[in-house]
Amino acid sequence: MAASALQIDLVFSRPETTLAVTRGAARLLGDMGYAPLLEVGLPNGRRADVMALGPRGEIVIVEVKSGVEDFRCDGKWREYGPFCDAFWFAVDPGFPHDLIESDCGLIVADQFGGAVVREATLSPLAPARRKALTLAFARLGAMRALRG
Repeated sequence: MAASALQIDLVFSRPETTLAVTRGAARLLGDMGYAPLLEVGLPNGRRADVMALGPRGEIVIVEVKSGVEDFRCDGKWREYGPFCDAFWFAVDPGFPHDLIESDCGLIVADQFGGAVVREATLSPLAPARRKALTLAFARLGAMRALRG
């Protein structure tokens, strides 16, 4: 194989940062009255880092980014919109905020908690989709509680 035909994709993994930001974002959501679940499969085959059900039945998804490299090499988050009322990114304190699109919410978090830097744009789900997602969310939470 010719060297010019060889492509190497670099994947930057920062599992400690990902875990800390995920934990802090979930704690923040809990403090805000949401019930969060981690690693939730969506009907389109994607997996949300954090999905949470709010006190009025609203559904939010949070995509955790461990750094700029992680953000730049992953565009699948655009496929989460049809499955939530609001979409947020959660990043660590050193992440440059201007990289995140203005219609996305922004949470800055560490292992202890987080803060909302920018609210997410609301795009309410259709009632039938909300019901289906809420039932699936409840069933997933109950099944995890049984296993846990």
